[in-house]
Parts: sequence; structure tokens; C-alpha cells
Amino acid sequence: MVSKTDDIHASVPNCNVNTVDLAEGETPDHQETKAPNKDPCACGHSASTVVMNGGGAHYHSEEESKQDGGGDTDGVEDSNEQEVIVIQDTGFTVKIQAPGTEPFDLQVSPQEMVQEIHQVLMDREDTCHRTCFSLQLDGNVLDNFAELKSIEGLQEGSLLKVVEEPYTVREARIHVRHIRDLLKSLDPSDAYNGVDCNSLSFLSVFTDGDLGDSGKLKKKGSDLEQIDCTPPEHILPGSKERPLVPLQPQNKDWKPMQCLKVLTMSGWNPPPGNRKMHGDLMYLYMVTVEERHISITASTRGFYLNQSTTYTFNPKPANPSFLSHSLVELLSQISPAFKKNFTVLQKTRVQRHPFERIATPFQVYSWTAPQVDHTMDCVRAEDAYTSRLGYEEHIPGQTRDWNEELQTTRELARKNLPERLLRERAIFKVHSDFAAAATRGSMAVIDGNVMAINPGEETRMQMFIWNNIFFSLGFDVRDHYRELGGDAAAHAAPTNDLNGVRAYGAVDVEGLYTLGTVVVDYRGYRVTAQSIIPGILEREQEQSVIYGSIDFGKTVVSHGKYLELLEKTSRPLKVQRHNVLNEKDESVELCSSVECKGIIGNDGRHYILDLLRTFPPDLNFLPVEGEELSPESVRQGFPRQHRHRLACLRQELIEAFVEHRYLLFMKMAALQLMQQKANKESKMANLTENNSPEAAVPALPSTENPDASAKSTETLTDGKSDAVQIETTSTSDAPQPAATEATTTEAAPKAEQTTETDIPSAAATTVTASQATPTEDNVVPTVTTNGPLVPVATAIQNGECESPLEGKAEDSIPGLAQAKELAESLAAEDGSGIDPKSREVVLNACKAVGSISNTSFDIRFNPDIFSPGVRFPEDSVDDIQKQKQLLKDAAAFLVSCQIPSLVKDCLDHSALPMDGATLTEALHQRGINVRYLGNVLEFVDKTPAKAQLEHFYRIGISELITRCAKHIFKTYLQGVELSALSAAVSHFLNCFLSSFPDAVAHLPADELVSRRKNRKRRNRVPGGGDNTAWASLTPSELWKNIVSEAQSYYNFTLHCENADQVVEKYGLQKITLLREISIKAGIQILIKEYNFDSRHKPAFTEEDILNIFPVVKHVNPKASDAFHFFQSGQAKVQQGYLKEGCELINEALNLFNNVYGAMHVEICACLRLLARLNYIMGDHHEALSNQQKAVLMSERVLGVEHPNTIQEYMHLALYCFANSQLSTALKLLYRARYLMLMVCGEDHPEMALLDSNIGLVLHGVMEYDLSLRFLENALAINSKYHGPRSLKVALSHHLVARVYESKAEFRSALQHEKEGYTIYKNQVGEAHEKTKESSEYLKYLTQQAVALQRTMNEIYKNGSNASIMPLKFTAPSMASVLEQLNIINGIIFIPLSQKDLENLKAEVQRRQQLQESGKSMEELTVDGPLELEDKIPMDVNVD
Repeated sequence: MVSKTDDIHASVPNCNVNTVDLAEGETPDHQETKAPNKDPCACGHSASTVVMNGGGAHYHSEEESKQDGGGDTDGVEDSNEQEVIVIQDTGFTVKIQAPGTEPFDLQVSPQEMVQEIHQVLMDREDTCHRTCFSLQLDGNVLDNFAELKSIEGLQEGSLLKVVEEPYTVREARIHVRHIRDLLKSLDPSDAYNGVDCNSLSFLSVFTDGDLGDSGKLKKKGSDLEQIDCTPPEHILPGSKERPLVPLQPQNKDWKPMQCLKVLTMSGWNPPPGNRKMHGDLMYLYMVTVEERHISITASTRGFYLNQSTTYTFNPKPANPSFLSHSLVELLSQISPAFKKNFTVLQKTRVQRHPFERIATPFQVYSWTAPQVDHTMDCVRAEDAYTSRLGYEEHIPGQTRDWNEELQTTRELARKNLPERLLRERAIFKVHSDFAAAATRGSMAVIDGNVMAINPGEETRMQMFIWNNIFFSLGFDVRDHYRELGGDAAAHAAPTNDLNGVRAYGAVDVEGLYTLGTVVVDYRGYRVTAQSIIPGILEREQEQSVIYGSIDFGKTVVSHGKYLELLEKTSRPLKVQRHNVLNEKDESVELCSSVECKGIIGNDGRHYILDLLRTFPPDLNFLPVEGEELSPESVRQGFPRQHRHRLACLRQELIEAFVEHRYLLFMKMAALQLMQQKANKESKMANLTENNSPEAAVPALPSTENPDASAKSTETLTDGKSDAVQIETTSTSDAPQPAATEATTTEAAPKAEQTTETDIPSAAATTVTASQATPTEDNVVPTVTTNGPLVPVATAIQNGECESPLEGKAEDSIPGLAQAKELAESLAAEDGSGIDPKSREVVLNACKAVGSISNTSFDIRFNPDIFSPGVRFPEDSVDDIQKQKQLLKDAAAFLVSCQIPSLVKDCLDHSALPMDGATLTEALHQRGINVRYLGNVLEFVDKTPAKAQLEHFYRIGISELITRCAKHIFKTYLQGVELSALSAAVSHFLNCFLSSFPDAVAHLPADELVSRRKNRKRRNRVPGGGDNTAWASLTPSELWKNIVSEAQSYYNFTLHCENADQVVEKYGLQKITLLREISIKAGIQILIKEYNFDSRHKPAFTEEDILNIFPVVKHVNPKASDAFHFFQSGQAKVQQGYLKEGCELINEALNLFNNVYGAMHVEICACLRLLARLNYIMGDHHEALSNQQKAVLMSERVLGVEHPNTIQEYMHLALYCFANSQLSTALKLLYRARYLMLMVCGEDHPEMALLDSNIGLVLHGVMEYDLSLRFLENALAINSKYHGPRSLKVALSHHLVARVYESKAEFRSALQHEKEGYTIYKNQVGEAHEKTKESSEYLKYLTQQAVALQRTMNEIYKNGSNASIMPLKFTAPSMASVLEQLNIINGIIFIPLSQKDLENLKAEVQRRQQLQESGKSMEELTVDGPLELEDKIPMDVNVD
């Protein structure tokens, strides 16, 4: 079995041959797709080629298959199946002959370009040193940019020859750069320094190489003794120390193999004219490991030694000159150490998991790093002073026209799947390149490396252009934002603008263009980087703006084409078309906010920019004279004055609010229809009047369904939990037959108030909203055309992947079905054929929910309401009034529904934030801005179940404190000059975290003392100010500022005067605070143990601050098709159709790879789910392989200690255990526990799951005492967070009892099992199988206890000659431990018989034939479920 590192699904630009891994041991169904690669290079390698990373770099990973030393690789078949779904184009194999190596086979696809074969060869171990060559077929040179299918005579088995070509200066430079990259390939310093999209990964340290190697499974269950299970002291439950050093364990591969001491450009460059004419291109200078100093000429024919020394120039070839076509060949002849080490280095390089070395799409920075030696590096030195970015030398014309690239990719065709994939891949690639360029440019601007375009103005007002990107600083220049809050508004505007760009980009209207936008925070400054509209720099802004306003609404213009384009976005973005008055009091029509400007570029494209008010204002933070907010907001102390007047509602909130209103609309219509029906019936039957109203009422409350599991609520967008209650309240108001708007509109707010009072008690809120969610099946067409495009949009925006349970709506609310039909027909025929009564029903419902249309549900917002300076025409007064009310309702909805629903989700553990980032994400998913953090914390504080929310409260407090500290740090840094930066940062951290009471700053007078003090140095720092003011900061002053910042920004009162009080009062950890502030402010510190609590010396010195990184915000383009496949795959899995789910998710994985390359957060989620499915379906090996990729990817893309990475480690440990790799499983669990202790401390509900896992594995390896420590900790945490009566607690008791049983301490075991039994009996009743199992186990324990007692008595009575019955002490079987592990991790197994597997294979073959006969994918997915006995849900939660 070849190890599985090489099945990376990734692909080539526009190559859609997609691999799908099927279960091990399945034979490929159609052989022509992939010939198994047998030992091609005669050295025991399986050369399976994979392609990845949109840039078209082929990564070729060779995996030694010589495990156990038997280099026998015959019969090794890669069980990789390629399934061709998108385009029926099969791959084929070509032979490649390179100079000096045996010919080898390479698997290629017809859509690949010749260039990609070049990339593979430059990565292969035996050809990696060649860069300047051509590929020839029968003596004809192949064009690098030709697709393989367009080359005549190229077919299965063709022989391609690698022919060395003469060098040019450019080729010589590329060669040197490539050799340098090979020499540095194992060196982690690029990852620590955050360059070239390198990032860290430590998984291999804990798994000792690759998990897929079946040859490494020496530790089978029988050899338990060899496993050392004791964790380091700091990982044990109850330990108080939180060391920092283990965060980055030393990887043995990283001890650099030194091949060369120095490789640099020679000072003799460039060659003089006479040498140019001899073919000299450039000169290099090197020092070998043997200390030999050599000078090398790069000539057109290759590289050779010349006779120059450091001080004399003699370009003649030395004797011997060792002329070689590649530097590696030359150096291998000169330096034996180079030859030996380079070979080892390349072997190690290709053995690393490809995911450890592929570049990530966006740069990830590490907040800690060891002291890395700074080495001489010519390429790095050269790069620092050129604007080279990525592979610019491959692009003619050198600098890139970013705007043109960004807009052209948007214009690509998107009619069918292959076109869309190509387009999305191009968009994603350009965006990630642009983000990298913008980040680099922003740092150059702040570091003073870029000349301003207006150098005469003061530094804050300067603007810059670098590499075709426009940069501006986040200060209020020219009083532009004076009325909106000055600098605070200027700081907030770029992020608002970015959100607008993101929203319009997602709607993706053809013909409407936005600018590439990246916001970078670096060294206390905010820089906005934008692509440049062609021609905008040549003209004045006044002439170019043909839509919108450049002075916040005093002068406004409009344009027909823009209205037409923006009209298309107004539905999905919920923007209402409206009129405003310009300076001449004429009415001007707009379909966006007034600030949004339309400019037609010289390229004829319609651009919109300044999208900072795409979303409506948040009235809770915008006090307006004479406007009264709704009572829910007022009760919470709103409106509050904010720093600036640009506070907007989030898009997620708008979506949730509209969906909430849609439910209300449907219910009102249903209610009225039922009343009409009831009235009719009562007349028909001549019933008494007083019967009729009730006929409608009793049916309704049945929508409340108290026993629905809390889980089902989680799948919906929130805020619906109270919709159901609203409707019951409005029912009680409605016994008058005509429930017209008067009653209902009053009823709705009332209902909202009533529900709020009791929401915290979880019992009150287990109302399933699932019956009334508009899912795909039952959305009213009116909604798809005008209201929210609910299903798709919300799912994507909220990052929610579960699809709501479908189709419950019809049967649950009587009358809802008719309401739907009615709404549909109204929309269809303009209501002409419908009786006036029904039309009135819809009209009333529309009015009640604030719809802008009277015949269908359609809610939109006018973003200009309450904008200072904007005036509306007289005739739209009513409309404006309606809009104001809608805004107040939305603001109230945030406070009264979304915040409680977040807290409820934390109570039932469907939201489990672990650190600041995941907390922010949880808030944002529900549309809550972080400025509400203080309110959220107050709400938690008043919740009756506060104890069960302690973890949430603690994370919230720590986030609030670090954000306040970041605000202060930002302005603090602006006053520091560059030479004092490390001293200033360490001083700030000392004041923030150290217990040392009088932290004194070390002024950096020590390094360079200036003799002439009187010369005034011109200070170039934007912002200016006194440069040593920072040194006077004291800890008490900083904490005073933090407390007042918390009060003024978050309206939250902190009770603390220093770091120690915070730790004491709120139970925070200093290491966690350090991590949070470092990540937020972009600080990188030296990894060592810091003594925060010393009262004698400060914790940090200036040597501990290694770097300051930028914090970057940018748009993340999405792979929409892949995402839909992923969602439908998840939906299938939830319905229990695992096979179909698995196929869809595999397909999603291919599409994700097609768009994103190999590394991306979403691919990580895909792999995790795939691994879980593999595991459930019994394919443990495949599960391990996929989960290993998920862990590596999470470490690389999100960071080594991101909460998501911790989760991935836990999953991987489970699959390792199932594959009998016990010691690895333990190491992974210990790593996860260490990371979790650092990120959020021990007191967190997730810790209970982790400790149960650790305890179970330790129980399995018979480390009973250790096991008990972890399991008893898990029991304590579960009791605290789930309540003592929860089923989770019962299970914890049972696990503890089992360990006591193994220790033969039956009394303790009985005690715990009894507790568990009582919980089961009370919660699920006597008849439930859990209760029965527990009672059986109690009987068994009692028998054992009695037997033991008898034996003891016998011994006491008869002394040594007692006849002792052998007692049964059971060591747990691995199977029983695994079963318990599956239960606590929420997994249930489906036994598949051989017959089922054969059915599955037959099904797969049938599908392939169908596809070949030209049926499209869409028809197949509808093709009915596989009839296997697997229709049970996959994730079962014990609670």
C-alpha cells in the first residue's frame, strides 16, 4: 500500500479531470483513466503526480514505499480513482526522458499546459535542479503555453525529451532563485517571518512522519507496554502553569542541512561589454561548507568557475572550469559536502506531506517565533528593493495592472460549470495576488519606502501609488468626515467600504464593477489599498462622478445606466430605490446611498466606489433629535452616542430580520384566511356568532412543539425562536373576526416583549422554528423574485452549513399552505383573478410587516435615512416614515432577538466560542456588531443560568479588554519613531500584563548616542507628535485608560486597576491575554517562558519583540458551485443517505480544489466531513488520510493554535485510535489539550469532551489512575455546564465507574453508576435502553463486589491456606473503548455487509455508465437514494 500523501485532489488551470478517492482496495473501474504508476524511477518511488495551487504549479510528491526495508514495490497500486464528472476527458501517460536519468512515466491530462510539466520536473527529486530546458516531441519543441490536447502526435506512451536550452539573463536569475528555494525548502524562517505565503505546521512532530504508512503500525494492541502515556506536568488537570515554549515544538527536519555557506550576487556585476560578448550573463560568489571561496560565471552555456577573487576581476575560466548546465551539477563536483547534503535535503523535501509545503492563498502570521539565525540571502536582498511580486518575471510588461486583471476576470463567461470554475479560479487567484501586493505596499508606505504623490502636504494627508495600487491613510483629511466623527469615522469608513465591496461582489451583477480593496492595519496606522480606475488620476473628481454625491448629499446626480445596474442589486441587498433633493431642490432618483459614487472609467466600465453606507444605519448607536426608538431598545439604554456616525447594521442582521418578518407575514395571512374560512363555515351551518372566532384560534398553538430537540433550532438562522410565540400572542388578540392590521401590528411588538422575559430559561425556547423556515422546497415564488433569496443567501452569509429540515411547514400551521398559494397566485397574475377578500388578506399582512409592495412580501431599506445633509422630497413623507419605523424595528430586533438567541445557542452548546476570533464570528453570524459586546455581556450577567455561561462570559471579557487595549495601543504606536519600536512595544506589554508595578521604559539611547543633539531631526512619522511620550506610560495609567475605553466604547464597567485584579476577578489567564493582544495588534514575540508575576522585574525586554505584522482585511471570493455541492452533500448526510452525501462532498472537494488550489479553509471543512463519513462507513484508513490533510490545512491556513485546529486534532486522534495507533492518538490529544489550555483555559465545556477522550484512551492502555484524573475532571465540567441532571453527566459517571471497576474498587464504581442510573431513569424513563443497560451494569458490579468481599472474608478467616476463587479483573477491550469514544464524539456506526458494499460498487459503475451516456450531473443527483439500510442520522448528540 503506497502511503496516502499523494492523493491530493487538485488540478490544473481548466483541467477538470477530478480525482475521487474511493475506499481502499477497490479496483479502478475504468482503467483508462489512470494507469497505476509502478515504480517509475527504479528507486522504489511511486511517482504519483498531483497538481495544485491555481498558479499551475505541479507538485510532485514522491513517497518512499520502502517501508520495513523491503524495496519491493511491484504490485503497488495506487487505490486512487479518478472519476471524471465535469468534462469527459480522460488523462493519459507520457514518458519523459531527462539527461542523465532513466525515462519515467507521467500522468497528464489533455487540458494541462506544457508549462505544467515543466513545473513537475522542477519539483521532482531527480530533475529539480533544471530550470532552463524545453520539452521536445520527435525533435519539435513544444510551446510552453499550448494545451496538451492541441499538440499533434502527442498520445498515450509518447516520449518527451528534456533538452537543455541556452540561458538568458532572465533564465539565469530564475535558475539561481530556484536553487536558493530548493536549499531553503526545509527552513521554517519564511514561515516565522510571514513571507511568500509560508506558514507553520507541527502535526508531523506528533505523528512521527506520515500517518498513512501502514508499515509503521508496529504498535499493535499487544505491545501496550511500550507506550509512554504520562503527559507532561502542565497538561494534567488542575495544573496552573501555562508554558509558552511547547506551542512550537522543534521539528527535527528543521535542523538545517548546510549545503553552502554563502550564495550571493558578486560585486563584479553586471559583466562589462567585452565579457557580455563572450556570453557572460552575471557573476555569483559562493563559500562552500569546506570554506572554499569561489567565483562563478553564469554564461549562455551554463555555469563555470572563473578566476576572479574578491578584489581582482579575472573572468577567464578557471582550470578545470567544471562547466555545467546547472549550478547543482557544478557544486556537486566542487564540494563533496554539498553533494551529500543536497541529496539528503531533496529526499527529505519530497517526503514531507505536500500540504506542509504548498503556499497558502493568503499570508498567515505567527505571533510567536524562536530566535532564527539571519543568513545571507541574495534573493531576499534583491526582492526587498524591487517591486517584484510573486512570479512577476513570468509576466511580460513587469508591473501588473491590477484593475484590469480584477475586472477582466469578472467579465469571463459563466454560462456552464467549466466556465464558472475557470472564472472563479481566475477571480480567486487575482484576489489573493492583489491582497499580497497591497499588504506589501501598505507596509512600504508606513515604513517610508514609497514617495507620496502629494509630497508637499503634511504626512497624515499624503497619498501614495505603488505597483499600480493607490494607498491612503485612515485619517480625516480635509475635514471630509467632520460631521460624521472625524478621525474615528475615517478609521471606520474603510472597513464599511470593504463590507460594501464584499456585498456587491457577492451579488455579482454583470456590468457593475467595484474596486479591488484591501484594508491593512500596521504599526498603528490604517491604510486602504485600492486598484486604480483607468483615467481617474487625470481628471478632477467633480467631472468624473456621474452618479451619487461627493459632498455627502449636498449636490447629487443620477444616471440611467447606473439606476438600471443598481436596480439588479437592490433585491438581494434589500436597498430601496428612493428620491432625494439636490442643491437646486430637484428630486433625484437613487438606488444606493448618496455617498456611493458612480464613475465611468476610460475603459468604459461602470465603477461604483465609496460603498460605506451599503447597509442601513444602526439607530441604537445614532441618537437623532426628536426620534423615539422602540421600547426594547430604550430599555437597554439605547440610543447611545458612538465615536462616529457610520455605525451600520450587518448584512447578516438584515437577512435574519427579513426572514423573521417573512415568517410573520405568512402567519398573519394564514390566520386571516382561517378566520375567513371559519366565518364562512359558521354562516353555512348557521352557528351562533360567538363560536366563529374560536374556530380559528385553537388550531394555532399546535405549532409550538416543546419536545423538539434543541438541535433542530440550531440549523436555522436565528431570531425565529420567538416568531412562533409572537403569532400565538397575536392570536389571543384576535378573537374579533377581522384581524386587521391595527390589532396585529400592536400585537407583534407586545409579543416580542413578552417572549424576551423568559428566553433565558432554555426550556421556554425549545420552540422549533423549523416548521416555518422557507427552505428550498417551500419558498413562495414571490420570495425568490423579490424578498430575500433566503435559502442560498443566508446560508452563505452566515456560514451555516446545515440545511434546515425540509418540508415541515405545510403540515404544521393550518392555513399556511393556502396563504402560500394565495401569495403565489397574487404574484403570478397581478391579482386579477382573485377575490377581493383574499387580496385584502395579503394587503393587511404586507402592511403589518412593513413590506414596500402591497401585493407581495418585499422588505427593503433606504440607506439614506438619518444621513446628515440628505433631504427627501415632500411627496415621500409617508414612505420615509415607514422606512424610519423599519429601521427602529431592525435595531430592536438585534437587541431583543439576536442577542438572546446567541446566548441561548451558547446555553445549549450549539455555539461554542473558544477565543476572541470565534466569539466575534459567532456574533457576526447572527448579525451582532462587536460594539454590542458590552450589551451581550450584561445580558449574560442577568441570565438565570449564568453559571453555565461562565466560559462565554470570560471569553467576552477577555475580548473586550484586549480590544480596548488595542485601541489604546494604536494611538500609542503612532507616536513612536522606528528606532524605538521594540522598546515601546515591550514597554506597553509590560504595562498591560506584567505584575511589576513600576515598569520603566528603556529609552533606546544605548545603541546609537547622537553627539550633536541640537540638530533638529525632521520627523517623518505620519501623525507626528512627541517621540518619547510613549515612555511615560505607567501600568496604572494604562489600566485606567482601558477601563474608561470599556465604559465609553462598550458601555461596560470593568472593575480592575491592573492585570492581576483582572486575572483574579474574571478568571482570565495572562498567556491568553498576551495571545489575543498579539494577534489583534500584529505583534510577534520571542517564544520563551515569560514570568508575568514577578514583582521585581518586568516580563518583557525589547529583545523579546521580534516583529510587527500587518493585520489584513480583504474580500474572500467564493467557489459558489462547490459550495452548493457541499451543502447538498451535507443535507443528504443529515437525511441519512451517506453514500450520496459522500459522492457530493467528493465532488465539492474537486470543485473547491479547482477554484482555490489545494489550501483553503473551505477545503479543510470538506476534508473533515469526508473523513467523518469515511469513518462512519468503516473505512478507517481513508478517514485517517483525509483527517490528516484537514489538520495540516487547518494549521497552515488558520494557525497552529486556532480553535478549529484543536477540533481537528481531536478528530484525528479518534481515527488514529481506530487504526490502533494508540501512542499517536494520545500525543495528539495531549497536544489538543495543551493548545486549549493556552487558548481558553481549563474551564470550558469542550474541555470535558477532550478529557473524556483522553481518559478513555488511557483506560484502554490500562493507565487507570491517570485515566481517572481526566475522567473526573470531565465529569466536573459536564456537571457545571450541562447541569447535574444532563445525560452527558450520566455518561461521564458511567465512564468513571468503568475505570473504578477495572481497578477493582467496586464501591466507588457502584456509587458513580447509581448516579448515572438515577439520571437516566428521571430523564428517559425506566423502559429506555440506556436505563436498562445501566441497571444491568449495576447488577454486574454488585455481583463483583460481593464476590470480592467473600474472597476477602475467606482470606481473613483461613489465613494463607484459603481457597481463593480467581477473580475476574477485566482490562477493557479496544473495541469497547472505541465504542465509548464514538458515543462521546457523537458518532453512530452503520454496519455494512459485504452485499451492501457490492451494491455500492454496482451503483457507482451504473452512474459512470450513465454519465458516459451523457446524462448531466443534475439529473443524477435527483436519481433517488441508494437503497441501503443506512437511513439513520450520522451525528447523534448524547444530550
